[in-house]
Amino acid sequence: MFQGKYILIAEDDEDDQFLIKLAFKEISNEMNLVFVENGIELIYFFKKIEDGLMGLPALLVVDLNMPKKNGREALRELSQKNNYRQFPKVIFSTTGNELERSRCEELGINDYFVKPSDYNSLLAIVKEFQKMAINSFDQSW
Repeated sequence: MFQGKYILIAEDDEDDQFLIKLAFKEISNEMNLVFVENGIELIYFFKKIEDGLMGLPALLVVDLNMPKKNGREALRELSQKNNYRQFPKVIFSTTGNELERSRCEELGINDYFVKPSDYNSLLAIVKEFQKMAINSFDQSW
């Protein structure tokens, strides 16, 4: 079983994964990062949580535009699970339109971040992710 604080990130783009890892490493080593690359892998990961093989994440970060099963489809499926409401969930996507935001809010998303075009903005967003994860971890564990 995975032990300790972790942030689960559903992100298919390897460059984005690399930049997220780099930004987290720059601000803190408090949180472990676990990546899945599409919505199907995200659903499978939550099966491990339900089976007691993994603890709940301190934060779930989901890209909307992923192959096989997109982020919104995966979140819709996960929203039917008992433990879905026990931790914060955020969208981190290139899609920033209001319709998408409201659809995601209906699925229990706590916040919505549009992927930035520069590294300093990414650092600011990652700091928000870190803060949300630490607050979640402190409240629920």
